[in-house]
Amino acid sequence: MSQVREKVHSRGAGTTADPELVARASNLVPLIREHAEESSKQRRIVPEVVDAIQVAGLFGLLVPERLGGLESNMTTLLECVAEIARGDGSTGWAYAIATAASWSFTTFSDMAQQEVFTDTPVRGCGVLGPATKAERVEGGYVVSGRWPYASSSFAASWGQFGLMLEDGDSVTLGQALVPSSAWRIEPTWIVAGMEGTGSDTVVVEDYFVPDHRIQSLRDMNDGNFATSHRADEQNSRILWGAGASLPLACAHLGLARHALEVTLERLPNKTVPYSIHGQAKNSPVHQLAVAEAACRFDQAELLLRRAATSTDQSAADGITPTALERQRTWVDMAVAAQLVREGLDELMTANGSSAFAQSNVLNRIWRDSAVGSRHIIMTPGGQKAAYGALLLGADLPQPF
Repeated sequence: MSQVREKVHSRGAGTTADPELVARASNLVPLIREHAEESSKQRRIVPEVVDAIQVAGLFGLLVPERLGGLESNMTTLLECVAEIARGDGSTGWAYAIATAASWSFTTFSDMAQQEVFTDTPVRGCGVLGPATKAERVEGGYVVSGRWPYASSSFAASWGQFGLMLEDGDSVTLGQALVPSSAWRIEPTWIVAGMEGTGSDTVVVEDYFVPDHRIQSLRDMNDGNFATSHRADEQNSRILWGAGASLPLACAHLGLARHALEVTLERLPNKTVPYSIHGQAKNSPVHQLAVAEAACRFDQAELLLRRAATSTDQSAADGITPTALERQRTWVDMAVAAQLVREGLDELMTANGSSAFAQSNVLNRIWRDSAVGSRHIIMTPGGQKAAYGALLLGADLPQPF
C-alpha cells in the first residue's frame, strides 16, 4: 500500500482540500456574479466565465497529471464547486458536470484516453440513459439517439452517453464516448431554475463508436474500469457513482453560502413592519429563522464532507466500499440537497416578499435550489428506501 501512495503523491493524495486550488475558484466569484444574470438569459454560461475557469485550470481538477490535469481529490472538488456555485448556481452546476465527466473519461481504456485528451483541458458532459438506437457492427456500435438534460453540453469537447450493449443473449447498459463534432444541440432546457446550465438535448445520428471507447455501466459502478492505471492513480479508484454524482450535490453548498451571505448583509437593519422590534436583527422570529437556516446549511456541509472524505480515503487505501457504504454516500447527497432547500425556504420567509422580486438575487438562488434539488439522485425518498433495505438486509436486491 505504501508503494501505491508514493505513486499518487501529487495533489490527489489523501483527503485534504488543496487551498491554492480552492483560492482559484474563490477568485472567480466576482466575475461569475457579474455575468450570472446574462448566463441565465442565454440559458448557458457565457464564454467569459467558461474561459476564466479554463484559464484557472479547474476543469481538469480530477484528471491525472499525465493527461494535463491537476490530479487533485474529491474533497478539493467539493470546495471548488461550492465556491463557483457561490458565485452562481447554474455556473457551479455546469462546472460540476464538466469536471465530473472529464474525470469519468479517465476511467476508459488507455487508447480512449489518448484520443479524448489530445487537447487539454477537456470539458465534458454526459447522460446516463440509453440511445434510441445502437447497432452492433464490426469493432463497435453505430449509435443514434437523443439525450436530454445534457448539462454543460454547450461547452463540452466530449460527451459520455448511454447505449444498450449486446451481452450474450441479453443486453446491458453501457457508456460511450462521443466527440462534440458528432452531435447537435436542441434547445429544450426552458425551466424555472438552473437556467444557465444549458441542460439541452444532445442529438447524435449514425455515429460509429469503437469498442475501446465503450464501457459497461455495471463494471464502472463496481470500479472495474478499463484504464490500466488503477494501481498507480488514486482517482482511478474512485467508484463511479460517487465520482460522477457527488460534485453536483456540492453545488448546493454554494447556493447556501451565497444566500446566507446576502441575508446577513441585508436583513439585520431591515425594518419589520407592524412590530415592536424595529429592525430584523432584534426580532426573535427573524433570529430563529436565520439560525434554523444556518444549522441546516451546516448539516448539509457535514454530510457532503463525510461523503467526499470517505470517497477519497477509500480510493487512497485501494478499498472498495461496501454496498451499504456506497448507498450512504447517495443518501448524504440527497439529504444535503434537501437541507439546503429547506434552509433557503427559511431565509426567503425571513427576508420577506421582496426576496421574490425578479431583481433580487435571492430569487434566482431559491429557484436554482428548487430545480437542482429535484434531480433524481438528490430525491431523498428512493435513496433512503434503498439505504433502509440494505440496513435491514431486505430479501430483494436494490437496483443501482
